Amino acid sequence: METRHLKYFIAVAEERHFGRAALRLHMAQPPLSQQIRQLEELLGTPLLVRTTRKVDLTPAGQVLLDRGRALLQELDALVEDVQQVGAGATGVIRVGFTGTATYRLMPGIVQAARRTLPGLRITVQGEMLTPQMEAALEEGRLDVAVLRPPVRSDEIALRLLEQDQLVAALPADSPLAERGTLDITDLSAEDFIGYPSSSAVNSISVEACRKAGFKPRLVQEAKETSTLLSLVAAGMGVALVPMTSRMFSFQGVVFRPLRNPPPVDLAVAWNRNNDTPLIRSFLALFDAFGTSQPPAQPAPAKDTSE
Repeated sequence: METRHLKYFIAVAEERHFGRAALRLHMAQPPLSQQIRQLEELLGTPLLVRTTRKVDLTPAGQVLLDRGRALLQELDALVEDVQQVGAGATGVIRVGFTGTATYRLMPGIVQAARRTLPGLRITVQGEMLTPQMEAALEEGRLDVAVLRPPVRSDEIALRLLEQDQLVAALPADSPLAERGTLDITDLSAEDFIGYPSSSAVNSISVEACRKAGFKPRLVQEAKETSTLLSLVAAGMGVALVPMTSRMFSFQGVVFRPLRNPPPVDLAVAWNRNNDTPLIRSFLALFDAFGTSQPPAQPAPAKDTSE
């Protein structure tokens, strides 16, 4: 299968119409139809359901559309990286950041890289979950990741940056917001807004609730901390979030410390098989940002927004 086959198929799949896809590709419709049939013969399965009015995807076609888009995006990124290095860049680093680290650490790291590693091209992906970054490191789609352990793969090396703690994020009008410090059991009757089940913070939160004797009643998931806190502000429920989430200033959300809060680590990660001098130089930039110490407990606040 050639890249042109993917481009032709994706155009038809997105347009759901051969005529519109042909216009988009600046080609005639009959050759486009012929190319799609050749692709189906090559793969040995129908990709499209054709009618006189529209085109629909088969289940196999949906898989090819989803993964084909990702492949073409990665190919485009590869071409751009090669061109950048060919034009004089000293190298390319692809970095992923989780949650609040996107906003707290990423600007400083990028500034330090531009200052100390001139010519380096940095590609950043923010608000990623740990499993996404772990897979991207294993598959070579990321070079470095700032994530929340644990990770499963022995191929991934970790260096601790800091140890955070979970705090409770509450709607401002919650009776619990009147208290200074909470026990996790105080949240047992509340609806919860949580990170996706695959996230490290979710696993730590659920385990903390289990040890406290209850299972959190999840009513909504959110991948991004900003979205999660917006849902808390809307009164949909409470959430357990890293203390560093307090950097988000949301009207209608208050944060309260927990007694004996579960620790939530933040680490920089890379693939042991991709330990190049350029990556080691980039990792050295984190020495100025990692404390490896737990942050101070937040002081109880009486206002209704933080």
